[in-house]
Amino acid sequence: MKISKLDKLFKPTSVAVIGASEEPGSPGRQIMENLLSGTFLGPVMPVREDMQPVLGQESSRSVDTLPLTPDMACILARHEELPRHLEDLGKRGCHAAVLLSRGLFRFDRDARDGFTRNLLDIAQKHEMRILGPNCLGFINPSIGLNASLAHRHALPGKVAFVSQSDSLFATVLDWATSQSIGFSHFISLGDRYDIRFGTVLDYLMSDPNTRAVLLYLETIVNARNFLSAARAVARNKPVLVLKAGRSIQGARAAAAHSGAFLGSDEVYDAAFRRAGMLRVNDIDTLFDTVETLARSRPLRGERLAVLTNGGSPGFLATDSLVMAGGRLATLEVETEQHLIETMEGSWSFDNPLILRSDASGELYSQALSYLLKDKNTDAVLVMHVPTHAVPDLEVAEAVAKTAKKSKRNVLTSWLGEEAAEEARAVFAKAGMPTYSTPDKAIRGFRNMVQYRRNQELLVEVPPSMPESFMPDTDEVKQLVARTLESGRQLMNGTEAMAVLSAYKVPAVETRLVSDMDGADGAVHAAQEIGYPVAVKVLSPDLLRKSLAGGVALDLETDAQVREAVTGIVERVQEQQPSARINGFVVQRMMRRVFAHELFVEVVTDPVFGPVIRFGQGGSLTEIADDHAVALPPLNLGLAHELVSRTRVASILKGHREFPAANMDAICQTLVKISQLIVDIPEIFELSINPLFADAEGVMALDCAIHVAKAEVERGEDQLAIRPYPRELEVCVTLKDGRRVFLRPIRPEDEPAHWEFLEHVSAEDMRYRFFSNIGELPRTEMAKLTHIDYDREMAFIAKGSEVCGDEEGGEKTLGVVRASTSPDNEEAEFAILVRSDLKRLGLGKQLMKKIIEYCRSRGTHRIAGQALAENAGMVGLAEAVGFEVTKDFEDDVYNFDQVLNPTEEE
Repeated sequence: MKISKLDKLFKPTSVAVIGASEEPGSPGRQIMENLLSGTFLGPVMPVREDMQPVLGQESSRSVDTLPLTPDMACILARHEELPRHLEDLGKRGCHAAVLLSRGLFRFDRDARDGFTRNLLDIAQKHEMRILGPNCLGFINPSIGLNASLAHRHALPGKVAFVSQSDSLFATVLDWATSQSIGFSHFISLGDRYDIRFGTVLDYLMSDPNTRAVLLYLETIVNARNFLSAARAVARNKPVLVLKAGRSIQGARAAAAHSGAFLGSDEVYDAAFRRAGMLRVNDIDTLFDTVETLARSRPLRGERLAVLTNGGSPGFLATDSLVMAGGRLATLEVETEQHLIETMEGSWSFDNPLILRSDASGELYSQALSYLLKDKNTDAVLVMHVPTHAVPDLEVAEAVAKTAKKSKRNVLTSWLGEEAAEEARAVFAKAGMPTYSTPDKAIRGFRNMVQYRRNQELLVEVPPSMPESFMPDTDEVKQLVARTLESGRQLMNGTEAMAVLSAYKVPAVETRLVSDMDGADGAVHAAQEIGYPVAVKVLSPDLLRKSLAGGVALDLETDAQVREAVTGIVERVQEQQPSARINGFVVQRMMRRVFAHELFVEVVTDPVFGPVIRFGQGGSLTEIADDHAVALPPLNLGLAHELVSRTRVASILKGHREFPAANMDAICQTLVKISQLIVDIPEIFELSINPLFADAEGVMALDCAIHVAKAEVERGEDQLAIRPYPRELEVCVTLKDGRRVFLRPIRPEDEPAHWEFLEHVSAEDMRYRFFSNIGELPRTEMAKLTHIDYDREMAFIAKGSEVCGDEEGGEKTLGVVRASTSPDNEEAEFAILVRSDLKRLGLGKQLMKKIIEYCRSRGTHRIAGQALAENAGMVGLAEAVGFEVTKDFEDDVYNFDQVLNPTEEE
């Protein structure tokens, strides 16, 4: 449904209240008191059958007798009456409803699902939006509207708070008011029949009153929509998340309470990171962090310097930083020399820099100025221990004045209570982050660092995969089909290894031996492969074969192979009597002395779909418990980031006698597995363990793959993040006979895009961006090349600069893009072609491509604009079916084309 309707919900000009009451303590009275006691200027119209006035407001018997049609209605009624009230409101033309009703089938899934469908069908028919049910409503302080059951109003501010929990809604409101923290919006989502986190994020993305978004969530219903919306907001505004369910017990309780699926907390963590959000663990940290991010400048790096007049606080801050994996700045020699010359023995150590206890404001200012000029320092934490010799306020004012002259971040921590209040007020006025303890200050800095890392993930330019990576997808599809036709879910060893080979993952040579062939078959397979070999049990009941005694290594002779088969059977039967033994796998024994044992797994999360786990493998898999999780699709940059979050990553860089492993080969393997599960949706579980990795590359020694009939036709539909849509690639022919490749843009196209813009004239750049611009900022270029295929699309034309020029290599010749509204109602297009390649038909080919794409995804209309003097664009628009009109007031042409007309159109 249309996102534009949310304006009528959160910024109505009139409100109806169905179920209004004057009974003290009743919800109907509470909502009326809240609506009437604020500064909301619109009419508040109670609806009750007896038509008794409510708090001085005349009532209407029913919706159809209201004096005017309300923009929004608050409904307090029994659940069986909700469909009737919604229908009446829809017929009257009301745009939105807040369902404050409670007790709606929370634990009866079938009844709840049927009831939900009924309400949504009514809302869809009348194009209404629904907030709730089982919610407390919302508060919009900017218009003085309190459409909630909360016991107080919210202060106005620039932070939006969106909560899945009613209890936390009230708790946070109390806490924030006591701390004088204001909000742009304060929203309770309840059971999220219609309006969910993604819906609200889409609305807040374009809300000028919202500078940051805080979320409290327990579960997510539509992972793809949530991540797309969160990623769009996080590019422009900080998005912080407080999520319940970090423990297994907590997650189960949250899932049961909301009636949603239980998802893995570590997968939620990976999803938040991928979307550029920052996760925090408690309410204090939530608001501390949003204040920190609001008051801080973008970090250039992660190195922190500490300045204090007390040794103990300096040491505690240093410990907190280092033990959390932070980096203490190493001061330049020049900085230390300046300190020696000017401090005259008034400091000790280098970092933390500890001044004497009675250090004056001037001394603080001098030391801080040197630290801020140090090239090895990215931020400075200034702390102060109260002393009778120098007033706190004097030092604070000197620090604030010095910090204002620098573009680097200065964090402050003034210890003490009453004596420090004036100093903290100075920092608040100067827009500087300030904290009551060293621990909180370090936590604030760490959150700044993590936020910076998450933002970098959104704009990182990954290296390209080798062009030689051309997987044999058809072969894997045939292997999967044969497995399912035979009534199996678990592929046998040779089939699994064949899947890896088809996707260019090096795998050890493998033979499969049935249980009927036994030791004789194993010996024959070993002779074919060549000694030494390894023998492993083939059983669908054993996830870790080695733990059940199902593996024998370094077998050199036929006799050893026979003995190994007998021993494996005995050990497995003893340790796992119920395990089925279907045969044996014989593999060439890999002797790579300096190889690290890793693992790569694919598991299917009930919320986010397929996820990839990577970590230390082999016999240490369970013991080390060292792994990290990421959402596919992966590129090489994301794969490197995934590896970096494991402890084994530092070992892979080389240590002692072990040379460094080939990190590129490891990351390429992760990307290949990511592509495999995108291409083959039938694979719901995969485990490569161990994966050997050394300086030579990687080698898979064991692989288990589980398949099932796919519930979706295309692999991308089961993923939380839409992958690169390879199916949209196409070749076209220009007027000069040149063949040009049109395909969706990728993040790794950024370098070529800079070169492309060098071949665009200043006039054409002005036509495209509607103003004279110089070089685009790096952040803007990242937005053009790092796109969310669920929300926008950009097709680039790749080819040679001159027709028939094979040696020139592929260049970016043109680009067309369309940004689609979250409700898929309208797409706005823009196009740019190299200035020296016009009149070859490239622009027309690109426009046809983007129009057809938008039509295929059900977009209602596509629109665009051009400056009045851009006659070429006007002609192109008319040629591809746009209705062209001129806006004489703004001196622009408007282009509009309906792609999927409604019945009325």
